[in-house]
Amino acid sequence: MSLIETFLSRQITRGELEITFADGTVRTFGAPDAEIDKVRIRFMDRHVPGFIARHPRLGLGEAYMDHRVEVEDHDIRRLITLARRQKPFEAAERDGLAPSWLRRKARDISDLLPRPNDLVRARRNVQHHYDIGDDLYALFLDSEWQYSCAYFTDPGNSLEQAQRDKMAHIAAKLDLKPGQRVLDIGCGWGGLGLYLNRVAGVEVVGVTLSNEQHARARMRAEQAGVADKVDFRLMDYRDVEGPFDRIVSIGMFEHVGSDQFETFFRKCRSLLTPDGVMLLHTIGRYGRPGRTDAFTDKYIFPGGYIPAMSEITSAYEHSRLFMTDTETLRVHYGHTIRHWYDRCLAAREKIIELYDERFFRMWTFYLAGAETVFRYGGMGNYQLQFSRNRYTLPLTRDYIAEAEAKYRALG
Repeated sequence: MSLIETFLSRQITRGELEITFADGTVRTFGAPDAEIDKVRIRFMDRHVPGFIARHPRLGLGEAYMDHRVEVEDHDIRRLITLARRQKPFEAAERDGLAPSWLRRKARDISDLLPRPNDLVRARRNVQHHYDIGDDLYALFLDSEWQYSCAYFTDPGNSLEQAQRDKMAHIAAKLDLKPGQRVLDIGCGWGGLGLYLNRVAGVEVVGVTLSNEQHARARMRAEQAGVADKVDFRLMDYRDVEGPFDRIVSIGMFEHVGSDQFETFFRKCRSLLTPDGVMLLHTIGRYGRPGRTDAFTDKYIFPGGYIPAMSEITSAYEHSRLFMTDTETLRVHYGHTIRHWYDRCLAAREKIIELYDERFFRMWTFYLAGAETVFRYGGMGNYQLQFSRNRYTLPLTRDYIAEAEAKYRALG
């Protein structure tokens, strides 16, 4: 029995994985499970099993990208779902999977290594992911071009509805007043800034390091006739000058770099007025600090880093900000990426035409991994509200629900 067969025999216990090897041999691992679809894959050459075994962090993804692994119906999500469901985050302790003393020490040392993200690196890393062509994002994002976790008040809601509800949820937490000045750090294609101006009558400055996002955001503001109220700039947040009554940052903190977390919070505090409020929406780890997986770091978000709550806390506590509200969106991103993945799968031929099949495989492997880590792994989304003054916001959270209902009614 080969190394990979031994590994799979031990690891696959729920659901069935059927593998056809290059010589025609068929092996099935696991056992039928009503909750998990049977998955069929094929190794296209005899060296694939050894390649995956020797490169556990990148082997499967690269073999799939290079047509060395084929999955039934081109649906790589089914394979990754089966793998993730063997050991969900919640079950790790019960299954005795706590790391050994040696592994814990090695991880501690690894976590101390610097992850630099100066301005040059930040710009290069952002452009690697976001400046690959708006045509791709147009195929799977909602009509407001929201490339971040949506908010599903009902799992059956459309992606468009969930993204509108996300913006209403965020606007409510900002406790906006007409005429206030809002900074949107990592403004994407401008959807949130335009929304805040429309529903709350605020002025918005949005900043991004992506050339294509900046160009589209400015075009949208001009088309809406609000370019004098919603100003999108191609610049780093560290170069912004205030003051601002409110700051919002959605899905950008993951690109800050752990060595810049304190810088981020200190900068934000310096930009806020004395009664200023900030809303930070970020992917976060449920457990302790870790490192970006090799596939994502190499192919998708070079320089990206997902913080643990402990890292966020230790970074903001030096800035004399008050954390005034905390919410964990546990499975919302899983629902969001399910829509993105399905839309990309439906647009397979168009994506291959725009790029090539290797890119399509890379992109869907990334989305499948991302969806399943939010469904079964140790990732979620945090929405963290901060203020400079402890008396700025109402004493209870009732104002959030009231404002959210008002914004939803506006559509």
